[in-house]
Amino acid sequence: MSATGAPGAADDVDLAKFGYKQELDRTLGSFATFAAGISYISILTGTFQLFYFGFAFGGPAYWWSWPLVFAGQLMVALCFAELASRYPIAGSIYNWSKRLSTPHVAWLAGWTMLFASIVTVAAVALAYQITLPQIDAFFQFYGDGTGKYDYAANAVILGTALIVFTTIVNAIGVKLMAWINSAGVIIELIAAVLLILAFAVNIKRGPGVVTDTQGLGADWELGYLGAFLTASLASAYVMYGFDTASSLGEESLDPRRNAPKAILRALVASFLIGGAILLFAMMAVTDINSEELGVGGLQFIVLDVLGGTVGDIFLWSVVIAITVCCLAVHTAAIRMMFAMARDNNLPGGAHLARVHPKTRTPIIPSILIGVLAIAILIVNIRQPQIFVVITSLGIIMIYIAYLLVTVPMLLARLRGQWRSEDAAPGYFTLGRWGLPVNVAAVLWGLFMATNLIWPRQSVYNATEPFHWYLKWGGLLFVGGVMIGGFAYYWFVQRHKSGTLAEHAAGAQVEAP
Repeated sequence: MSATGAPGAADDVDLAKFGYKQELDRTLGSFATFAAGISYISILTGTFQLFYFGFAFGGPAYWWSWPLVFAGQLMVALCFAELASRYPIAGSIYNWSKRLSTPHVAWLAGWTMLFASIVTVAAVALAYQITLPQIDAFFQFYGDGTGKYDYAANAVILGTALIVFTTIVNAIGVKLMAWINSAGVIIELIAAVLLILAFAVNIKRGPGVVTDTQGLGADWELGYLGAFLTASLASAYVMYGFDTASSLGEESLDPRRNAPKAILRALVASFLIGGAILLFAMMAVTDINSEELGVGGLQFIVLDVLGGTVGDIFLWSVVIAITVCCLAVHTAAIRMMFAMARDNNLPGGAHLARVHPKTRTPIIPSILIGVLAIAILIVNIRQPQIFVVITSLGIIMIYIAYLLVTVPMLLARLRGQWRSEDAAPGYFTLGRWGLPVNVAAVLWGLFMATNLIWPRQSVYNATEPFHWYLKWGGLLFVGGVMIGGFAYYWFVQRHKSGTLAEHAAGAQVEAP
């Protein structure tokens, strides 16, 4: 434990109240904590990776899904901010659920979030393929990009290289991760603002463009609403991961105050900047009816509006954003695995929870998560729909994991077990708004989880061959992961569950 008077000493003592000793490297300040949250959301990564999807299904009017998703996710973020002020512990989703519900629900929340995070590492790494080959054909290492599997196979090659990089950085330690992440976030924010300005001085139509549906939805059962709900997945795929700021609670200084602020600031900043990029991009593109918008996405608009040289500079900024986004997702997944392992809630818990005495980071989880993420890419190497399928599966499980926190929190409020007046003075609390916000967060989570997992052929099996099990793939895969995982916990792991002695508060700390 830190010496008395040292930075973070009070935070170390605070952690001991939850039954854990301080082992991770508590060095992150307020900006590094904020950067972790905003780099996970990563506006440039998400919008550039998925604009084509939203536009293809919803046309310019798909933009309205952006404020819709923000409003719903803000309700969740407010609940998480209140939780972060009370429980500043690594593996936030798992530890919050553990303190709000039963050990079984907590394990399922942690397992779902862990699996989702590993899938998301793979999904984010795929974004290299959408950007790098557009900068230079040199980055199309496999084929020439015209073959049926060229796109997916090359995406796996580029994605694997990125995951190897994030694995090495996370294994070295949180200081290097935070330095790279913070530098990347600064570049991303500057580039995003400059991109908005560049689009603004090249506008060719007014903001009324966002009312244009381009006649889409005519062949949908629910008309344009059906098309819009599908298009809204592009926004839902972006605005999540803000809980990362709290997942680094054991490595942050004064996390009870910094984490809630970081969660809300990351979400609000992402909403404002991302919404402006999407709006001005559609106002500036030469031909709003071009079929390329539903294929090349924002990358096409950047090159169309700004030309090759300037456009390439902005696209390199997107590459940096993708890099730090993947790094942040990998970091959050490691903290989740560590948190569950030290409670002996994963097989090989003692090994997975071991913190290296010099780097003060869990090295085995860093490597294992990297290997598993690469394996997910390799399994899908001949899947032309690799981007949408992998991304969808990861996000569905994250929304479900969020529900496994907000629902127990709501039940605790209704039972009178969660009272705002119990919060320590000076820390974030929702006060009398807690109940309505919590109800809204649960309703929103249920709505979006259903929307995400709905068996749409256009999402899960858009190209031949058409099979029923591919169309229902989201439900089958997520159900299999959750039911299979929980069965393992019920019959095997729950009998071993309990904080490992070497990680409990009061255990002797190995000197670095």
